[in-house]
Amino acid sequence: MEQNAKIYVAGHTGLAGSALVRRLSALGYSNIITRKHDELDLTRQKAVESFFSSEQPEYVILAAARVGGIVANNTYPAEFIRDNLAIQTNIIHSAWISNVRRLIFLGSSCIYPRDCPQPMRESHLLTGPLEPTNEPYAIAKIAGIKMCQSYNRQYNTRFFALMPTNLYGPNDNFDLETSHVLPALIRKFHEAEQNDAASVNVWGTGKPRREFLHVDDFADACIHIFRLDDDTFQSLIAKNETPLINIGCGTDTTIGSLAEMIKEITGFSGEIKFDTSRPDGTPQKLLDVSRLNGLGWKDSIPLKKGIEQTYQWCLDNSVF
Repeated sequence: MEQNAKIYVAGHTGLAGSALVRRLSALGYSNIITRKHDELDLTRQKAVESFFSSEQPEYVILAAARVGGIVANNTYPAEFIRDNLAIQTNIIHSAWISNVRRLIFLGSSCIYPRDCPQPMRESHLLTGPLEPTNEPYAIAKIAGIKMCQSYNRQYNTRFFALMPTNLYGPNDNFDLETSHVLPALIRKFHEAEQNDAASVNVWGTGKPRREFLHVDDFADACIHIFRLDDDTFQSLIAKNETPLINIGCGTDTTIGSLAEMIKEITGFSGEIKFDTSRPDGTPQKLLDVSRLNGLGWKDSIPLKKGIEQTYQWCLDNSVF
């Protein structure tokens, strides 16, 4: 990918998108195209087609999506399936029309079955029922993967999907109603420490296991794949195979252990209480990252160090 290549990062203000822009800039790519939501509504087909026609990006990273945790997924299932289907359909189709050289579509590990064998391999896609609490979002993401595969098969495009595990880091969503578990816990423990609270309530039993990857590691992995030589990249999108690679660190931890770690980092000295009336979600979500490691990439930011950095970023930027 040439240094002056025109690269469109959709969703550049979000957690993943902002990290991708930072990484691309650090590597010397200066021709990065971005649009805020008030400048370009990605759910509007004509607006997206007009944007691609005028800008003619050579490479596209589709990081834009409606995202959220269990509360948001349960409260707004219609918006989660509608908006995500619209965003990815508009961008993928416009990328084909505009002869984009490579496109990477970002999904989520929730695409895999609820009771999937662990660790979850790319081949486990569509082998069982999904987790009900985020099924609309997962179905939209699966449709995006299959859209990339279908366009590759019919039009010889080079569209590829990356399935990140749970990401965290700068520019995450720390709203308690709509955020994922790790940023929500950071906020809960911080506010409890500030208010001298006696305890912090954590949803569920604390037993589910989750894998977490710092978003800067994710961005590095994404660009690593984006920059693979033509022969290697082409081998990843063989017509009869799903163009999909897991992005993660290959290790997980319980929600209970995560809560204890965040409690220590924030300095909270009270008690952790688990609210077992709240849903646990999927029992375990650990990705098999052997395919990614085989392409020459491995994570470099340990979980505790990454959470410490993220908490300091929150304090420095007055997030709470």
